[in-house]
Amino acid sequence: MQVTHVAALPSDIPAPNIDELFRPTHDERARQSMVSFIRKLAIIDMRRALKEDFEQRIEPRLAREGAKPADWQSIEKAMEPEQSYRFYSSVRYNAQEMCYLSVQPTVERALPQMVSLAHDLSVRNPAGGSLRLDPELEVPRYVTSLDVHLAPGWVHAEHTLNDVAQGAVVSFGGKVFGGQHPYRKRPGVVGESIAYWIRKKWPEFAPRRILDLGTTSGKNLLPYCTTFPRAEAYGIDVAAPVLRYGHALAEHEGIPVHFSQQNAEQTNFPDGHFDLIVSSFFFHEVALKATRRILSECKRLLAPGGIMVHMELPDESSVSAYENFFWNWDTHNNNEPWYTAYRARDPLALCREAGFSSASSFKLHIPDIATFGVERHEQFMHGEIPSPAHGSGGWFIFGAERDR
Repeated sequence: MQVTHVAALPSDIPAPNIDELFRPTHDERARQSMVSFIRKLAIIDMRRALKEDFEQRIEPRLAREGAKPADWQSIEKAMEPEQSYRFYSSVRYNAQEMCYLSVQPTVERALPQMVSLAHDLSVRNPAGGSLRLDPELEVPRYVTSLDVHLAPGWVHAEHTLNDVAQGAVVSFGGKVFGGQHPYRKRPGVVGESIAYWIRKKWPEFAPRRILDLGTTSGKNLLPYCTTFPRAEAYGIDVAAPVLRYGHALAEHEGIPVHFSQQNAEQTNFPDGHFDLIVSSFFFHEVALKATRRILSECKRLLAPGGIMVHMELPDESSVSAYENFFWNWDTHNNNEPWYTAYRARDPLALCREAGFSSASSFKLHIPDIATFGVERHEQFMHGEIPSPAHGSGGWFIFGAERDR
């Protein structure tokens, strides 16, 4: 059985901002700022220092011993007993965990108001969007079996009727996570960067309908709505709390987004319904067999000439052995068991398996538009300068065009 909230006509009454109900006390804000600093220290400063330690001390020593690491597994084995790596891992793990713990008291205090507002907006739909939930949907075990990202309850846990808690925890925990990161200047910057790149690469492209997979609160979907204002926007996720929260955000922004609780492996949309399908930080968090089904579903859902673009972690063949060691840390330490298996696959091969042609498939790094700038982006598009690496001023994307 599906529960459907039918969209009402847009209202002239401005929708309140659910984000503004998050009001930390002085001490809570200080705690969140401290955690954000520690997170930046681990992922930027200590990461750089760890690499220098490997290159200047550990790798030369191993080379002298005739045991220079040849791949990321050898690097990991060599680094595990090193104090520099153990200290880095400890700080990074605890900083990650504290990102979400630091916002929970503020969310719990505001939760009754957030629930009430989100429910009201799901009934009124003042911007003309909609929220469709399916209480019978079975949330996959690859979502429910672990607190992914070390976020308690991840995106799916529900604690009360019409709950939005996990939407708020993941959203504000994410702000603490990236608060002092030099390459995450504003919410939705991944979607903003991809939308800008699409506009430059295909100037005549004008999608009628856009679908965001694993949308959570939809913050990376909204920039596509700005770039392609005539397109209908749809976001799907298996988790109801983040969809409720995302719908409330979109209604406040005055953007009519149609959110629905669906598994991207098999949706209820008709064949060829979308001209653009996107995702951000999605595939490495699902089982590899699910990835294959989802890409096949993208093929079914795309109209002839349609495009899919997914921001993801770079695959193993796209980066160095040391970078593979760095990225795969999350598999064992960040409750992301599919991380390494996903990265071991070439996304171009996955696209071909899903039925896309080799000629229409692509993978590359693109610049983060917020930090790279428009002028340098033009140089990048003309092949004059490269994009920065993923997570360091650039984003790794892959995708394909559906043949006409």
